[in-house]
Amino acid sequence: MIGFIIRRLLASIPTLLAVLTLVFLLVRVVPGDPAIAILGDRATPETLSALRAELGLDRWIGTQYFEFLGHALRGDLGTSMVTHRAVWTEIAEALPHTIVLTLAAMAIGCLVGIPAGVWAALHRNGTIDVLTRLLSLLGLSFPVFVSGIFLLIVFALQLHLFPVIGNPRPGDWIDGLHKLVLPAITLGIVMAAYVVRVTRSSMLQVLGEDYIRTARAKGVPRRSIIWRHGLSNALIPVVTVVGLYVGILIGNSVLTEIVFNRPGLGKVIVSALTQRDYTMLQGMMVIYCFLIVVVNLITDLSYGLIDPRVKQ
Repeated sequence: MIGFIIRRLLASIPTLLAVLTLVFLLVRVVPGDPAIAILGDRATPETLSALRAELGLDRWIGTQYFEFLGHALRGDLGTSMVTHRAVWTEIAEALPHTIVLTLAAMAIGCLVGIPAGVWAALHRNGTIDVLTRLLSLLGLSFPVFVSGIFLLIVFALQLHLFPVIGNPRPGDWIDGLHKLVLPAITLGIVMAAYVVRVTRSSMLQVLGEDYIRTARAKGVPRRSIIWRHGLSNALIPVVTVVGLYVGILIGNSVLTEIVFNRPGLGKVIVSALTQRDYTMLQGMMVIYCFLIVVVNLITDLSYGLIDPRVKQ
Protein backbone atom coordinates (compact mmCIF):
# COMPACT_ATOMS: atom_id res chain seq x y z
CA MET A 1 0.00 0.00 0.00
CA ILE A 2 2.85 2.42 0.81
CA GLY A 3 4.39 1.86 -2.64
CA PHE A 4 1.00 2.38 -4.24
CA ILE A 5 0.60 5.71 -2.39
CA ILE A 6 4.11 6.85 -3.36
CA ARG A 7 3.46 6.09 -7.04
CA ARG A 8 0.22 8.07 -6.98
CA LEU A 9 1.91 11.01 -5.23
CA LEU A 10 4.73 11.09 -7.78
CA ALA A 11 2.20 10.94 -10.61
CA SER A 12 0.45 14.01 -9.14
CA ILE A 13 3.55 16.24 -9.37
CA PRO A 14 3.46 16.78 -13.18
CA THR A 15 -0.28 17.42 -12.91
CA LEU A 16 0.24 20.15 -10.32
CA LEU A 17 3.01 21.78 -12.38
CA ALA A 18 0.78 21.75 -15.47
CA VAL A 19 -2.07 23.23 -13.41
CA LEU A 20 0.14 26.06 -12.10
CA THR A 21 1.25 26.92 -15.64
CA LEU A 22 -2.31 26.83 -16.99
CA VAL A 23 -3.57 28.98 -14.11
CA PHE A 24 -0.89 31.61 -14.77
CA LEU A 25 -1.78 31.80 -18.47
CA LEU A 26 -5.57 31.77 -18.00
CA VAL A 27 -5.52 34.59 -15.47
CA ARG A 28 -3.66 36.81 -17.94
CA VAL A 29 -6.17 36.04 -20.68
CA VAL A 30 -8.90 37.74 -18.60
CA PRO A 31 -9.67 41.06 -20.34
CA GLY A 32 -9.08 44.32 -18.53
CA ASP A 33 -6.27 46.17 -16.80
CA PRO A 34 -5.83 45.55 -13.04
CA ALA A 35 -4.35 49.04 -12.62
CA ILE A 36 -7.46 50.67 -14.12
CA ALA A 37 -9.71 48.36 -12.06
CA ILE A 38 -7.92 49.46 -8.87
CA LEU A 39 -7.45 53.20 -9.57
CA GLY A 40 -10.47 53.85 -11.77
CA ASP A 41 -10.93 55.29 -15.25
CA ARG A 42 -9.87 58.79 -14.23
CA ALA A 43 -6.37 57.82 -13.14
CA THR A 44 -3.54 59.52 -15.02
CA PRO A 45 -1.21 57.51 -17.27
CA GLU A 46 1.69 58.24 -14.91
CA THR A 47 -0.24 56.87 -11.92
CA LEU A 48 -1.26 53.77 -13.87
CA SER A 49 2.33 53.15 -14.97
CA ALA A 50 3.58 53.54 -11.40
CA LEU A 51 1.01 51.04 -10.11
CA ARG A 52 1.84 48.54 -12.87
CA ALA A 53 5.51 48.80 -11.91
CA GLU A 54 4.64 48.33 -8.23
CA LEU A 55 2.56 45.24 -9.00
CA GLY A 56 5.21 43.85 -11.35
CA LEU A 57 2.89 43.87 -14.36
CA ASP A 58 5.37 45.75 -16.53
CA ARG A 59 7.95 42.99 -16.41
CA TRP A 60 8.48 40.29 -19.03
CA ILE A 61 5.81 37.60 -18.72
CA GLY A 62 8.46 34.87 -18.36
CA THR A 63 9.91 36.65 -15.32
CA GLN A 64 6.41 36.92 -13.84
CA TYR A 65 5.80 33.21 -14.48
CA PHE A 66 8.96 31.91 -12.82
CA GLU A 67 8.44 34.25 -9.88
CA PHE A 68 4.85 33.01 -9.52
CA LEU A 69 5.96 29.36 -9.82
CA GLY A 70 8.69 29.77 -7.22
CA HIS A 71 6.36 31.43 -4.72
CA ALA A 72 3.58 28.86 -5.35
CA LEU A 73 5.93 25.90 -4.78
CA ARG A 74 6.91 27.48 -1.45
CA GLY A 75 3.24 27.87 -0.51
CA ASP A 76 3.27 31.66 -0.92
CA LEU A 77 0.28 32.74 -3.00
CA GLY A 78 1.11 36.43 -2.68
CA THR A 79 -0.89 39.47 -1.61
CA SER A 80 -4.16 40.71 -3.06
CA MET A 81 -3.74 43.64 -5.44
CA VAL A 82 -6.97 45.20 -4.18
CA THR A 83 -7.29 44.48 -0.45
CA HIS A 84 -3.52 44.18 0.19
CA ARG A 85 -4.21 41.18 2.42
CA ALA A 86 -2.42 37.85 2.08
CA VAL A 87 -4.22 35.54 -0.34
CA TRP A 88 -3.92 32.71 2.18
CA THR A 89 -5.77 34.86 4.75
CA GLU A 90 -8.66 35.50 2.35
CA ILE A 91 -8.80 31.82 1.41
CA ALA A 92 -8.59 30.61 5.02
CA GLU A 93 -11.68 32.68 5.87
CA ALA A 94 -13.74 31.40 2.92
CA LEU A 95 -12.52 27.84 2.32
CA PRO A 96 -14.14 26.15 5.38
CA HIS A 97 -17.60 27.29 4.24
CA THR A 98 -17.06 25.84 0.76
CA ILE A 99 -15.67 22.56 2.14
CA VAL A 100 -18.62 22.13 4.50
CA LEU A 101 -21.08 22.77 1.67
CA THR A 102 -19.28 20.34 -0.66
CA LEU A 103 -19.09 17.57 1.95
CA ALA A 104 -22.76 18.00 2.86
CA ALA A 105 -23.79 17.81 -0.81
CA MET A 106 -21.57 14.75 -1.35
CA ALA A 107 -23.14 13.03 1.67
CA ILE A 108 -26.64 13.72 0.34
CA GLY A 109 -25.70 12.49 -3.12
CA CYS A 110 -24.22 9.23 -1.83
CA LEU A 111 -26.82 8.50 0.85
CA VAL A 112 -29.66 9.02 -1.64
CA GLY A 113 -28.04 7.87 -4.86
CA ILE A 114 -26.46 4.53 -3.88
CA PRO A 115 -29.51 2.94 -2.17
CA ALA A 116 -31.82 4.27 -4.90
CA GLY A 117 -29.54 2.86 -7.61
CA VAL A 118 -29.42 -0.55 -5.93
CA TRP A 119 -33.20 -0.54 -5.45
CA ALA A 120 -33.73 0.35 -9.12
CA ALA A 121 -31.38 -2.45 -10.25
CA LEU A 122 -33.28 -4.99 -8.15
CA HIS A 123 -36.55 -3.95 -9.85
CA ARG A 124 -35.24 -3.68 -13.40
CA ASN A 125 -37.82 -2.29 -15.84
CA GLY A 126 -40.41 -2.19 -13.08
CA THR A 127 -42.31 0.82 -11.77
CA ILE A 128 -39.65 1.65 -9.18
CA ASP A 129 -36.91 1.48 -11.80
CA VAL A 130 -38.80 3.72 -14.24
CA LEU A 131 -39.59 6.30 -11.56
CA THR A 132 -35.99 6.31 -10.33
CA ARG A 133 -34.62 6.85 -13.82
CA LEU A 134 -37.19 9.58 -14.49
CA LEU A 135 -36.31 11.43 -11.28
CA SER A 136 -32.60 11.13 -11.97
CA LEU A 137 -33.15 12.55 -15.46
CA LEU A 138 -35.02 15.51 -13.95
CA GLY A 139 -32.18 16.03 -11.48
CA LEU A 140 -29.66 16.14 -14.32
CA SER A 141 -31.79 18.52 -16.39
CA PHE A 142 -31.80 21.50 -14.02
CA PRO A 143 -28.69 23.67 -13.49
CA VAL A 144 -27.83 24.30 -9.85
CA PHE A 145 -28.79 27.98 -9.99
CA VAL A 146 -32.26 27.08 -11.35
CA SER A 147 -32.94 24.40 -8.72
CA GLY A 148 -31.50 26.69 -6.04
CA ILE A 149 -33.86 29.53 -6.94
CA PHE A 150 -36.78 27.09 -7.10
CA LEU A 151 -35.98 25.75 -3.61
CA LEU A 152 -35.69 29.31 -2.28
CA ILE A 153 -39.09 30.26 -3.70
CA VAL A 154 -40.86 27.16 -2.36
CA PHE A 155 -39.21 26.51 1.02
CA ALA A 156 -38.04 30.00 1.98
CA LEU A 157 -40.51 32.48 0.48
CA GLN A 158 -43.68 30.35 0.38
CA LEU A 159 -43.39 27.86 3.25
CA HIS A 160 -40.97 29.93 5.41
CA LEU A 161 -39.15 26.79 6.53
CA PHE A 162 -35.67 28.08 5.77
CA PRO A 163 -34.09 31.54 5.61
CA VAL A 164 -33.48 33.29 2.30
CA ILE A 165 -30.02 34.50 3.32
CA GLY A 166 -27.52 31.68 3.83
CA ASN A 167 -24.87 33.54 5.83
CA PRO A 168 -24.68 31.75 9.22
CA ARG A 169 -24.10 33.56 12.49
CA PRO A 170 -20.53 33.06 13.81
CA GLY A 171 -20.33 30.39 16.53
CA ASP A 172 -23.97 29.25 16.13
CA TRP A 173 -23.67 25.76 14.59
CA ILE A 174 -27.44 25.13 14.76
CA ASP A 175 -28.06 28.25 12.67
CA GLY A 176 -25.26 27.13 10.36
CA LEU A 177 -26.87 23.71 9.83
CA HIS A 178 -30.28 25.30 9.29
CA LYS A 179 -28.91 27.60 6.58
CA LEU A 180 -26.86 24.76 5.05
CA VAL A 181 -29.87 22.56 4.21
CA LEU A 182 -31.10 24.24 1.02
CA PRO A 183 -27.65 24.87 -0.54
CA ALA A 184 -26.58 21.29 0.24
CA ILE A 185 -29.77 19.86 -1.26
CA THR A 186 -29.30 22.05 -4.35
CA LEU A 187 -25.83 20.59 -4.99
CA GLY A 188 -26.74 17.11 -3.76
CA ILE A 189 -29.66 16.69 -6.21
CA VAL A 190 -27.44 16.61 -9.29
CA MET A 191 -24.84 14.39 -7.64
CA ALA A 192 -27.52 11.94 -6.48
CA ALA A 193 -28.84 11.76 -10.05
CA TYR A 194 -25.40 10.81 -11.38
CA VAL A 195 -24.79 8.29 -8.59
CA VAL A 196 -28.20 6.64 -9.09
CA ARG A 197 -27.59 5.96 -12.76
CA VAL A 198 -24.05 4.66 -12.32
CA THR A 199 -24.98 2.50 -9.31
CA ARG A 200 -27.92 0.98 -11.19
CA SER A 201 -25.82 0.19 -14.27
CA SER A 202 -22.97 -1.28 -12.23
CA MET A 203 -25.28 -3.36 -10.06
CA LEU A 204 -27.10 -4.80 -13.08
CA GLN A 205 -23.76 -5.89 -14.52
CA VAL A 206 -22.59 -7.44 -11.24
CA LEU A 207 -25.88 -9.22 -10.54
CA GLY A 208 -25.51 -11.03 -13.86
CA GLU A 209 -22.10 -12.48 -13.01
CA ASP A 210 -21.54 -16.21 -12.50
CA TYR A 211 -20.46 -15.91 -8.87
CA ILE A 212 -23.76 -14.24 -8.01
CA ARG A 213 -25.70 -17.11 -9.59
CA THR A 214 -23.46 -19.57 -7.71
CA ALA A 215 -24.14 -17.78 -4.42
CA ARG A 216 -27.89 -17.98 -5.06
CA ALA A 217 -27.63 -21.68 -5.90
CA LYS A 218 -25.80 -22.30 -2.63
CA GLY A 219 -28.59 -20.64 -0.66
CA VAL A 220 -26.71 -17.51 0.42
CA PRO A 221 -29.22 -15.02 1.93
CA ARG A 222 -30.51 -12.45 -0.56
CA ARG A 223 -29.43 -9.52 1.60
CA SER A 224 -25.87 -10.86 1.75
CA ILE A 225 -25.81 -11.38 -2.02
CA ILE A 226 -26.96 -7.82 -2.70
CA TRP A 227 -24.97 -5.80 -0.17
CA ARG A 228 -21.91 -7.95 0.47
CA HIS A 229 -21.20 -9.67 -2.84
CA GLY A 230 -23.05 -7.37 -5.23
CA LEU A 231 -22.56 -3.79 -4.04
CA SER A 232 -18.99 -4.30 -2.85
CA ASN A 233 -17.99 -5.35 -6.38
CA ALA A 234 -20.05 -2.60 -8.02
CA LEU A 235 -18.51 0.24 -6.04
CA ILE A 236 -15.48 1.09 -8.20
CA PRO A 237 -17.50 2.82 -10.96
CA VAL A 238 -19.51 4.58 -8.26
CA VAL A 239 -16.36 5.77 -6.48
CA THR A 240 -15.03 7.00 -9.83
CA VAL A 241 -18.14 9.10 -10.44
CA VAL A 242 -18.12 10.45 -6.88
CA GLY A 243 -14.44 11.41 -7.18
CA LEU A 244 -14.98 13.11 -10.54
CA TYR A 245 -18.13 14.87 -9.41
CA VAL A 246 -16.49 16.33 -6.30
CA GLY A 247 -14.55 18.58 -8.67
CA ILE A 248 -17.83 19.62 -10.30
CA LEU A 249 -19.33 20.20 -6.85
CA ILE A 250 -16.49 22.54 -5.94
CA GLY A 251 -17.10 24.47 -9.15
CA ASN A 252 -20.88 24.52 -8.73
CA SER A 253 -20.46 25.76 -5.17
CA VAL A 254 -19.55 29.15 -6.69
CA LEU A 255 -23.04 29.51 -8.20
CA THR A 256 -24.73 28.05 -5.14
CA GLU A 257 -22.98 30.44 -2.76
CA ILE A 258 -24.05 33.38 -4.93
CA VAL A 259 -27.69 32.23 -5.14
CA PHE A 260 -27.96 31.66 -1.38
CA ASN A 261 -25.66 34.57 -0.45
CA ARG A 262 -23.35 32.27 1.47
CA PRO A 263 -19.74 33.04 2.37
CA GLY A 264 -17.17 30.94 0.57
CA LEU A 265 -14.73 30.80 -2.29
CA GLY A 266 -17.48 31.67 -4.76
CA LYS A 267 -17.87 35.26 -3.56
CA VAL A 268 -14.12 35.74 -3.35
CA ILE A 269 -13.45 34.55 -6.89
CA VAL A 270 -16.30 36.64 -8.36
CA SER A 271 -14.98 39.71 -6.56
CA ALA A 272 -11.46 39.01 -7.84
CA LEU A 273 -12.77 38.63 -11.41
CA THR A 274 -14.68 41.91 -11.20
CA GLN A 275 -11.69 43.83 -9.86
CA ARG A 276 -9.08 42.08 -12.08
CA ASP A 277 -7.17 40.96 -9.00
CA TYR A 278 -4.57 38.75 -10.71
CA THR A 279 -2.93 37.57 -7.51
CA MET A 280 -6.21 36.56 -5.89
CA LEU A 281 -7.42 34.82 -9.05
CA GLN A 282 -4.19 32.85 -9.30
CA GLY A 283 -4.40 31.81 -5.66
CA MET A 284 -8.05 30.82 -5.89
CA MET A 285 -7.56 28.75 -9.03
CA VAL A 286 -4.50 27.06 -7.55
CA ILE A 287 -6.52 26.08 -4.48
CA TYR A 288 -9.42 24.81 -6.59
CA CYS A 289 -7.11 22.73 -8.76
CA PHE A 290 -5.15 21.49 -5.75
CA LEU A 291 -8.37 20.30 -4.10
CA ILE A 292 -9.36 18.43 -7.26
CA VAL A 293 -5.93 16.78 -7.49
CA VAL A 294 -6.18 15.72 -3.83
CA VAL A 295 -9.68 14.31 -4.38
CA ASN A 296 -8.47 12.35 -7.41
CA LEU A 297 -5.57 11.01 -5.34
CA ILE A 298 -7.96 9.91 -2.58
CA THR A 299 -10.15 8.29 -5.24
CA ASP A 300 -7.18 6.33 -6.59
CA LEU A 301 -6.26 5.20 -3.08
CA SER A 302 -9.83 4.12 -2.39
CA TYR A 303 -9.65 1.82 -5.43
CA GLY A 304 -6.90 -0.11 -3.66
CA LEU A 305 -9.04 -0.45 -0.54
CA ILE A 306 -12.11 -1.64 -2.46
CA ASP A 307 -10.27 -3.97 -4.83
CA PRO A 308 -6.78 -5.11 -3.72
CA ARG A 309 -6.00 -6.16 -7.31
CA VAL A 310 -5.68 -2.47 -8.24
CA LYS A 311 -2.56 -2.18 -6.07
CA GLN A 312 -0.70 -4.80 -8.10
